[in-house]
Amino acid sequence: MSTRRAFIKNSGLTMFGIGLGGIPSFVVKAAESFKKENLYQQKKILVCIFQRGAMDGLMAVTPFTDNFLKAARPTLFLEAGNNKPLIDLDGKFGLHPSFKVFENLFKEKRLAIVHGMGSPNNSRSHFDAQDYMECGTPFQKNTRTGWLNRAVGLMGHEASPFKAVSLTTSLPKSFYGNNAAIAISDLKNFSLQMKGNPNAAATVSKSLEDMYDDASSSLIGETGKESFEAIKILQKTSMANYTLENNAVYPTTDLGKSLQQIAQLIKLNVGLEIAFAEQGGWDTHFNQGKETGTFARNALDLSNSIAAFWADLGQLQDNVVVMSMTEFGRTVKQNGTGGTDHGRASCNFILGNYVQGGKVYEKIQPLAVENLEDGRDLPVTTDFRSVFYEVATKHLNIQAKEILFPDWQGENIALMNG
Repeated sequence: MSTRRAFIKNSGLTMFGIGLGGIPSFVVKAAESFKKENLYQQKKILVCIFQRGAMDGLMAVTPFTDNFLKAARPTLFLEAGNNKPLIDLDGKFGLHPSFKVFENLFKEKRLAIVHGMGSPNNSRSHFDAQDYMECGTPFQKNTRTGWLNRAVGLMGHEASPFKAVSLTTSLPKSFYGNNAAIAISDLKNFSLQMKGNPNAAATVSKSLEDMYDDASSSLIGETGKESFEAIKILQKTSMANYTLENNAVYPTTDLGKSLQQIAQLIKLNVGLEIAFAEQGGWDTHFNQGKETGTFARNALDLSNSIAAFWADLGQLQDNVVVMSMTEFGRTVKQNGTGGTDHGRASCNFILGNYVQGGKVYEKIQPLAVENLEDGRDLPVTTDFRSVFYEVATKHLNIQAKEILFPDWQGENIALMNG
């Protein structure tokens, strides 16, 4: 019995498969035995978006006064100023025009940008760099837990099974570990599968139905009540009953759909505290484009999805911070096929009402060859852990640096109030 208790409380679960009407009857029956509504108090929520493929931070947020960059990118460089496409933020940095919807958020000081951010590990492998960033241990290859899973364990309270949710088809490395986390590919297709937690695999010799069928009432009382309650809430709620706030219009993309469903979970008040979504397509080796093209399409999707999500939150905005991340940046110099290759530092976006926004946090030197890493890349001047820990500390009230980011002794960068 104790093994089953540990599994139900701690296993990573992936939601997939059949429609809501097909939730196993044993789950619905158990859920109906619990009538308590409004089980969870609204808590602070962190929404992380991983831009997979390595976003070109120098195109996203361009130091447009840098003539070295202009010379290095003869067909990719965008100008700022009157009738120019780049959106001037502060006289030095400009937003790519596809990020237009970020302009007002920046001016309202809700949106901050950290530039020159990345990993101290100089790997240019997508897979390794993503793993290092998601585990939060850039010099430990075999870390078995993700930094977001460790964050779940440091929050210091029992909570909903929907405390940590990834809107992806499988559990991301960020959520690997012993603390409960689930992946939901689509709220309309909702069932349970054990996946993503190595500690759970050896304990599961029967189906979930068998486990719950012979679980005692005390087991359900200790570990199952909140799970059943959350499943019941989701079962009787559909996207058709979901009301958009402030005329929000989500892109009909994977990211747009993911953020819309995260907004739905927040409004349902099922106990969500950490959410994860991802967007691919940032590996722009060729035909990167300027105002149009691969980069512009991805940037438009990212910014419009985030802007719609933010508007849709309405009065719940005070509880939410949105933070993007990408494994590394691109080369300063464009290549021969109109693209950029794997580089080092990039930038990220942090959105929230208590973010000290309206500022580009950076330590970028002129992009002359002698100032570049290996003579080709924007150097990493801000360790990604400085940004992540700042958000965890100020927004989620997590203080245990040595657990969240082992072997890191750095400081945060004071980009949030509180």
